Amino acid sequence: MLHLARPLVARPASPRAIRVGALCVHSIAVAFLLSGAAAAQTPAAEPASGPSVLTIFFKGTNIGREQVTLARTSSGWTISSTGRQGPPFDITLNRFEAKYTPDWQPAELHVEALVRNESVTLSTSFGVTTAISEVTRNSVTNGKTDQVSARTIALPNGVYGAYEALAARLSTAEAGSELPVYVAPNAEIRVKIRSVTPVTLEGPSATIATRRYDVTFQNPSGPFDASVSIDARHRLVRVELPAASLVIARDDASSVAMRSVTARNPNDADVTIPANGFNIAATLTSPSAPGRLRHPALVLVGGSGPTDRDETVAGIPIFAELARALADAGYIVVRYDKRGVGQSGGRIESATIGDYADDAVAVVKWIASRRDVDRRHVAVAGHSEGGAVALLAAQREKKIAAVTLVAAPGSTGADLILEQQRHVLDRMGLPDDQKQQKIELQKKIQTAVVAGTGWENVPPELRKQADTPWFRSLLLFDPAATLPKVKQPILIVQGDLDTQVPPAHADRLAQLARARKNTPPAEVVHIPGVNHLLVPATTGEVAEYTQLSGKTVSPQVAEAIAAWLRKIWGVIG
Repeated sequence: MLHLARPLVARPASPRAIRVGALCVHSIAVAFLLSGAAAAQTPAAEPASGPSVLTIFFKGTNIGREQVTLARTSSGWTISSTGRQGPPFDITLNRFEAKYTPDWQPAELHVEALVRNESVTLSTSFGVTTAISEVTRNSVTNGKTDQVSARTIALPNGVYGAYEALAARLSTAEAGSELPVYVAPNAEIRVKIRSVTPVTLEGPSATIATRRYDVTFQNPSGPFDASVSIDARHRLVRVELPAASLVIARDDASSVAMRSVTARNPNDADVTIPANGFNIAATLTSPSAPGRLRHPALVLVGGSGPTDRDETVAGIPIFAELARALADAGYIVVRYDKRGVGQSGGRIESATIGDYADDAVAVVKWIASRRDVDRRHVAVAGHSEGGAVALLAAQREKKIAAVTLVAAPGSTGADLILEQQRHVLDRMGLPDDQKQQKIELQKKIQTAVVAGTGWENVPPELRKQADTPWFRSLLLFDPAATLPKVKQPILIVQGDLDTQVPPAHADRLAQLARARKNTPPAEVVHIPGVNHLLVPATTGEVAEYTQLSGKTVSPQVAEAIAAWLRKIWGVIG
C-alpha cells in the first residue's frame, strides 16, 4: 500500500509482482497512477456485528494474529482490534479503534503500537473533507492536515482490522468503480475494483460462500494489486497482498487446506498428486458419456503468478470452463494449483519455469498411470507463460504425446516484457523522452537480473521485485532454443484480440515449430475477436477486463484443441 514519509506502521516496500500471461501485465519500470472518475457513492450494506480473529501469513508462515470487533452503536460503527505480528515486522498493536457514522463517514481513528520497540501513537479526527492527525513517536509529536473525500475509508498500514470498513463498502460496489482510501496519516489514494467473483472457500471443516473483490490501490509510486474477500454477512474473510507476500485470513478461512472454488463442473473430482517432495492439489474432470474404458487425457498448465487450478482472471474461471468443454468432447482433463498456491505444497520464492515444468511432468506421469486413461494419448495445454512450461515439460517427458500452446509467447521473455512495456507506455501517452527513460531503466533491470551485477542507480524496491529466480528464468526462456528439442506434434491457438501476447507470437511459434527436423507438422489456429483470457472482447486491452463480467471462454478454443487431437491421434475424443 501507500508509503510516504515515515508511515505509522511500516512494512517493506514491495511493488506489485511482475506478471506475464493470464494475469494483468505492467512492466516493473512503469510506475504510474491510474486515473478515473469517482463512482457514485452507494450506501454500504449493514454488516453483522461481532468479533473475529485474523491470522497473518508472510511468505506462507504464520507470523501473528489480530483480534477484531465490529460493533453497531447508536452513533454508528466502531471497529476495534489488538494484535501482534512477529518478524520481519515486529508490531505489537495495543489499541486500534475507528469510529464511523451509520453511513460510513469516518469520525475518528486511534492507534497505539510498538513498532520494532518504538512507541507510536496516531490520532486522527475527520471532517467531511479533512483529516487532522497527530503522530507521536517516542514522545515527539507532529501534526498534519490532509484533504480527503467524503466517506473515505481509513486504512493505517499494517492494521488489518481496519479492512472491515473496506469490506462493508465493497459489499455494494461494482466492478470498474472506485472508492477513496485514506492511508492514515499519509495521504488519500483511490482503490479501483477490477472484478467481483463469487468464490466458495472449501476446507476440511468449513465451507464459506464469499465474494472476492480484485482491487488495485492506486499509489503514487505505482498500482498495487490485492484481493479482498467478504462473506454473506458483509464481514471480512480474507485479504491477499501478493506483492508483499502477505495473506490475512479469518480463523475459519485460514487453514492451509482451504481452497478457493470459483467454478464446479458436474464431473469434477478433487485429487492429490505426488510431486517432487510435496503434493499437488488438482481437479479431474471426466467425460459424462459412457462407452470407453480408457479416455485420452489433457493436462492444463497455468500462466504466471499465483495461479490456482481454475485460472480465474477478472471473474472468469478460464481452466474450469475449458475443462468442462474438453470433457464434453471425450477427454479426461486435469487442472491444478501451482506449487505454493491454494492447496498445493511447495514454495514459490525459489521456483523457476523449469521447476514448474517438473511439476507438469509429475501431473502427466500421474494421469498416465490411471486405469481410465489411454496412456498413449496424454497431451499438455499451456496457457500464456504456461506455454513455455509445457514446452519444457514435453522436452523432458516422453509420456507427453502432444502439445497445445494457447496465447503463448513466441519470443524470449526479455523481449516480451519490453514489448508489453512499450504497449503500456504508448497507451499512457507519455512524451517520447519519458517513454525512452522508462524503457532504458527496464533494459538495465533485465540485464542486471540475468548478469547478477549492474544494480547501481536502480531503486531498491525495483530490485527486490525483479531479482528473483522466476523472473531470471522467464527473461532467459527462448522458444527458438527449446522448440527444436520438442519432438511431439504442436498446435498453437491464438486469440486475435490478445494485447498481452499479440497474434504475431503465434505465427512465430508456428514458424519455429515447422522448422523442426523429423517431427510431425505444427498447426496454428487464429480465433477472431478473442482476447488473452480466451473470451470474446471488443478491444482486447487489459483495461477492458473489468467490463467482461458474465463472459465465458470462447467455445472455439476447446473445439480447436479437440478437433486437432482427433486428427493426429485418430481416437474418439
